[in-house]
Amino acid sequence: MSDELNYVDWFRHSSPYINAHRGKTLVILIPGEAFESPNFSNIIHDLALLDSLGIRLVLVQGARPQINRALAERDLPSQIEDGYRVTPQDHLIDIIQASAAVRVQLEAQLSMGLSNTPMANAGLKVCSGNYVVAKPLGVVDGIDYGHSGEVRRIDRDAIFRLLEDDNMVLLPHLGFSPTGEVFNLKAEDVATQAAIQLKADKLIIFTEDEGIFDAKDELYSELLAHHADTILAQDSLNAITRDALEACLMAVRAAVPRAHIISYNENGGLLSELFTREGSGTMIDEDSYEKLRIATIDDVGGMMHLLAPLEAKGILVRRSRELLENEIERFLVIERDGAIVACAALYPFEQEGAGELACMAVSPEYRGSNRGERLLKGIEHEAKRLGLDTLFLLTTRTAHWFVERGFRETTLSSLPAKKQVLYNYQRNSKIFAKQLP
Repeated sequence: MSDELNYVDWFRHSSPYINAHRGKTLVILIPGEAFESPNFSNIIHDLALLDSLGIRLVLVQGARPQINRALAERDLPSQIEDGYRVTPQDHLIDIIQASAAVRVQLEAQLSMGLSNTPMANAGLKVCSGNYVVAKPLGVVDGIDYGHSGEVRRIDRDAIFRLLEDDNMVLLPHLGFSPTGEVFNLKAEDVATQAAIQLKADKLIIFTEDEGIFDAKDELYSELLAHHADTILAQDSLNAITRDALEACLMAVRAAVPRAHIISYNENGGLLSELFTREGSGTMIDEDSYEKLRIATIDDVGGMMHLLAPLEAKGILVRRSRELLENEIERFLVIERDGAIVACAALYPFEQEGAGELACMAVSPEYRGSNRGERLLKGIEHEAKRLGLDTLFLLTTRTAHWFVERGFRETTLSSLPAKKQVLYNYQRNSKIFAKQLP
């Protein structure tokens, strides 16, 4: 029964994300390595689920290891320069055949409809064609890249028509020129340009790793663009992960709202990244997708859900819905994907030049990531905007946290007269104050 309840709870919490993604366009890069992962069939099942939820999918298919093997079988060297494969004329047929084999494998997997499997009655329609117009890389620093090319444009109109007809679109790493030539493209470039030119809502890249890790080997769940620049400058990533991060960074800087790096080896990694707050990989964003803002009446329900456990424990004073609605303009909230994960209120006493910091709460799931700091800075900024020079608070349980941030214990007599009258001796709260710079 506990497993069933956990599933129901997960499903309920995922529903806002399901609604948010319906009708959105996702470009997903599936590298050749993913096709050889034991988890590949689960990825196929998850793609079928996304399609059934009304999400428009553009899949970009790579074939790096398959091409390497095909060339090795004919004793042809694999030459990579600056992240691009050199493609002489006599390599091209092997590359086309290897790519075609992977494409057929993917189409076959997406065509399954066996009973008693996640693909039962899926009825997926997958379309592929000459939707990528390419041009040659040419000669760079004295190296002739032969039939290696770069994306000139994506046939947006053709792809949109297919998506609107409930088709899944498959783009191989091969492009075609107006002169009838075939070019071997970097799959990351195809995915990036597809996401940009289609104005996709997300670019998702599968890699072997779960995402990007810091120096302590801890996964970044979110990475802002400027931080990604720093990581790339350190040159600490392997070539494949570096290509993935560079592609994501280019996409978000070209107005793709979000890009994600996730592992093709993690069962359910794609669903977890899309439909849970914590995710499973690294999301790259130009700006933080958590917003610190003034609360509105629509936030009251989320705030009550956030405050209820703390009120039940006596950490916070109980506030009714009516009271929250009447005082909503006093609150700042942190919103994460439509959910209120933190809040705090400022009650000004303008004659005394003081303000009360009250009702500060951070969801247990999101503590330890400086959200309290952001709230406090937001409240201090608002207090200074109102011309206040002192911030005070009453607390029973969190004194040390505030002391570490410049608050000092003070007396009841130091509070504004109106606040002294309202002091609850039964709670016996301690009083702290801070002079604002």
